[in-house]
Amino acid sequence: MAATEKLTTTVSTKGQVILPSAIRKRKDWGAGTRLQVEDTPDGVLLKLAPAFAPTRPEDVFGVLPHSGRPKTLEEMDAAVLAEARRRNARD
Repeated sequence: MAATEKLTTTVSTKGQVILPSAIRKRKDWGAGTRLQVEDTPDGVLLKLAPAFAPTRPEDVFGVLPHSGRPKTLEEMDAAVLAEARRRNARD
């Protein structure tokens, strides 16, 4: 699709807009793709909707219950290595 090529579409009676296939293919937007719609001074902007809502660490810190003393970095590293070895052994 040439950069200067103008594509048009029509708003249906239900308010639906069909994006031209050239744009959908270039953006890899298949059926079910969620898009954010933003009203800008230059027009309407469509962007991929994020898969997850933005969160801050303080919003989720401590969500999972844990009893006992905190693990050390060495203990966490050892556990990750042990799990990687376990998964690799069964493959």
